[in-house]
Amino acid sequence: MIDIRIPAPLRPYADGQKEIGVSGETIAEALEDLARRYPAMQPHLFDEGGALRPYVNLFLNGQEVGPFNGGTRLHSGDRLVIVPSIAGGAPAAGAPLAPG
Repeated sequence: MIDIRIPAPLRPYADGQKEIGVSGETIAEALEDLARRYPAMQPHLFDEGGALRPYVNLFLNGQEVGPFNGGTRLHSGDRLVIVPSIAGGAPAAGAPLAPG
């Protein structure tokens, strides 16, 4: 069994769970099992062609998996963490930080 840590923004699509045990011999199989069990999560992880969305980052046992290699082998006890990218940044130089 492989544990996948679900980030807060995706938990509503996984019945509020923080971590889910899944099956699979590779990262791709584990993510497919997750999406099969929680279909509402599918469009947040994969595009229409079935590819992992570019803003979804994965860490396996604390090490970033990138560029995405769905064929990476998994072993019982592995932990996969999904980390969505966050957009944003600092205001332009000289711009006020807050209105007013």
